[in-house]
Amino acid sequence: MQSNVLAVIFRKGTQLSLSSAVRQYISTKYDQHPDMFRQDLEVIDALRRDAVNVHEPHPSGVARLQAYAGQLVWISGKFPIDIGADFTWYPALGYNTERPIVHNNLKFELANILYNLAALYSQLAIASNRSSTDGLKTAASYFSQSAGVLTHLKNEVIPELRTTPPEDMDEHTLDSLIKLQLAQAQECFWQKAVMDGYKDASIAKLAAKASDLYNEAGEAAMRSEAISSSWIHHMSAKHHHFAAAAQYRAACDCLEKRKYGEEVARLRDAVACVAEGLRESRGGYLNKILVEDLNGLKRRVEEDLKRAERDNDVIYLNPVPPKPELKILDRATMAVARIPPQVSAPLDFLSEKGEFGPPLFTKLVPYSVHIAVSIYEERRDRLVNQNIIGELETLNERIHEILSSLNLPGSLQAFEKPLGLPGTLVQHAEEIRQADALHRLQRSFADIDKLRAADLAVFEEGKNLLQAEEDEDLQLRRKYGTDRWARPESRSEPDQGAKLWNQVTDAEGWFSNSESSDRVVRDKFHSIEPILAVLNGPDRGLLDFVPSSRRTEIPEILKPAIGRLRTAYNNIARLEGRRRRKAETLREKARSDDIKSDILAEAARLERAHTVATAIVPAHFEEFFEKRLDSLYEPDIELVQAEAIEQEKLVSELIRVNREFESQKRMVGDKGNREREQALQKLENAYYKYRELINNTEAGRKFYNDLSRIVGGFRDGARSFVADRRREVRMLEDELDMPPLNNLSLGGQQSRVQQPVPSASSSSYGLDSGTGYQGQLQQQPQNSFMPVPTQPRQQVQSPAEARIQSWAPAGETVAPQPQLPRANPMQGVWNPGAGIKFANTPPPSSGGGENVGNSSQQEKKAVSGTWDRNSAIRFG
Repeated sequence: MQSNVLAVIFRKGTQLSLSSAVRQYISTKYDQHPDMFRQDLEVIDALRRDAVNVHEPHPSGVARLQAYAGQLVWISGKFPIDIGADFTWYPALGYNTERPIVHNNLKFELANILYNLAALYSQLAIASNRSSTDGLKTAASYFSQSAGVLTHLKNEVIPELRTTPPEDMDEHTLDSLIKLQLAQAQECFWQKAVMDGYKDASIAKLAAKASDLYNEAGEAAMRSEAISSSWIHHMSAKHHHFAAAAQYRAACDCLEKRKYGEEVARLRDAVACVAEGLRESRGGYLNKILVEDLNGLKRRVEEDLKRAERDNDVIYLNPVPPKPELKILDRATMAVARIPPQVSAPLDFLSEKGEFGPPLFTKLVPYSVHIAVSIYEERRDRLVNQNIIGELETLNERIHEILSSLNLPGSLQAFEKPLGLPGTLVQHAEEIRQADALHRLQRSFADIDKLRAADLAVFEEGKNLLQAEEDEDLQLRRKYGTDRWARPESRSEPDQGAKLWNQVTDAEGWFSNSESSDRVVRDKFHSIEPILAVLNGPDRGLLDFVPSSRRTEIPEILKPAIGRLRTAYNNIARLEGRRRRKAETLREKARSDDIKSDILAEAARLERAHTVATAIVPAHFEEFFEKRLDSLYEPDIELVQAEAIEQEKLVSELIRVNREFESQKRMVGDKGNREREQALQKLENAYYKYRELINNTEAGRKFYNDLSRIVGGFRDGARSFVADRRREVRMLEDELDMPPLNNLSLGGQQSRVQQPVPSASSSSYGLDSGTGYQGQLQQQPQNSFMPVPTQPRQQVQSPAEARIQSWAPAGETVAPQPQLPRANPMQGVWNPGAGIKFANTPPPSSGGGENVGNSSQQEKKAVSGTWDRNSAIRFG
């Protein structure tokens, strides 16, 4: 059915199994089996099938196209743009609509789906009932959404296409289509205003804007190679039609305002515009409905012009201003490109209860992302444990070294608690008992020994394999010589050998260093083991170990110094406690630092940003790692520096106060306190060393667990390398054990025989003699191929000669065949007194029935060889 508006035409696509390409890509590029996503693969095929089959203007097609487009946007973050599917689409506009366009490009597929969505909106607008105001509002909304989808296609999708867009999707074509849809939406608003009886001035503004939009659409269409001439003429005619309508409505407004001269001028301009519009109908480019609209407007304008001119000439006599003096009409813009949120933000509609359903392939994680996650976690743990917690523990160790050198808190406790046990010591002892400190450390040492022994056994297995292979290679090198055995030694083999031997050196260094570290830790344990046994024992043992002080009261002169020292010591203790809590908080923060969702988003961004041939590798995440670690842990690193500065201040204050305390103590005298002070300090030092040992054993256990993975990989690599080297040995030995070519011949020992040429004195001309070669041949069995034993032998001297003597084609292996000894070549010299003889062949018998005769007679006749003129010549 003809209409006075234009609809965007659907692009036609061919059916394609997108799931096959996705399955193939998952199986080759991801560390997951495609069957894990069987349901997602079925869904993506169903979505594409439903979307490609949208060819009719029905509202149900909107949801199908939007859902597939939304999933395409989502999976573009999971897969590269060249997923391996050849999407085939036919253009909708232009002169090559029967020629398909094929691209292995997800963005090309998305562009076609969005184009068809815009076409569907456009056709839904045309299919709406535009004879009512509600229908006009619906049509205007559809046209605006069509323009919005095309705008999104032009600005967001086409720039990411990475290839030249089709003719009907280039910039000028999309510009023209966008302006066309907006012009038709504006026309709907104009028509609604006419039906609702708006004022002429308002209707003129709406018509003027519609004229502008049609003009812009036509100008863009002129620059496009896909839009046909009939569409361009249609847009031009519409431009003039609404220019005339705007002037007509402005003239009606002038009549109402009694501006009779201006009314005439605007009506004249309206007539001129209509005439221009009708001029576009030449050649039959415009449909009948549009031509009828133009003619109807022309008749109405001409009638009003006649009336206005007559009234003005007879009654009003107002001057008619020329067109340049007419005020330019104002514009009222009602049509705007409105992008549906399902198109502009499709990911917001992907969820279990969302409009588009759950996003597909959510559990698909590239193998490179798995590796990147492991790298980040390792780097994060190293940063937290070494750069932050390790530094805090180093600061704490420095505090304990200073406290131990100052005999704190032993000297302080000896005065504050001259009898019994100090409260902190009782707490430490209870902690030691609950942890079963001695047995805990001994079990840790035993576990470490087992781990070390297992790691060492695995390492020795791999090392012994390499050493055995090296010894085998050395023996073969001695057997065959360095000239023939020219393959590189395993230590210098560039692919794997050198790497494996370097790993041997590294691992030996690790085991040596770890052995020294283990020895230091054990020595530390043995040094405190007796004191730790006291702390691990009952309180009675502690009371027996710590002697009571003879002075039961603190001298008044010491009380101020003790108070200042206790304050300084408590500040240090609070600082240490705060650090322990900070370390626990940091460990918890690191455990809860789950990067998987963020790194998947980053991987999707990288896949969209990189070129087609670039695969995502862990190195691409380096910048992402740096930014994340800096944002999360940079404040904690700065805190370590602040802690170090604060510690220096507190330690300096403690040393100063302790110096005053020691000075006052010497003045008072510390008789009876020295033994108690030393005992308390030993117990305090043992407790802190126990805590250090716990950290040391945990670090040792972690070290050997990590080392087990390294040496396991080394052993597996050594096994594979040695197996390959031994296969290579067998091949080389087979090659070197082959006989040299100069020993090869066509036959066996007996076939390499040629008869010498007899001299002229050996009756060579006596052809009937039995003493020649022919006579010897007659004495041998007829079927024997053995030469006469008395004849000397001559071997073939070179492979070249063997090839020359061979009758086989080049390169063909032929088994040696025994041959009859050849006749003496000198016997072939013709004697005029003898008959002609051909190839030692006896002449045929004269009788046809006498073919089978006595063999001796045939041989004699063959020896004589006299030619019978009555017989035919026989060759061979």
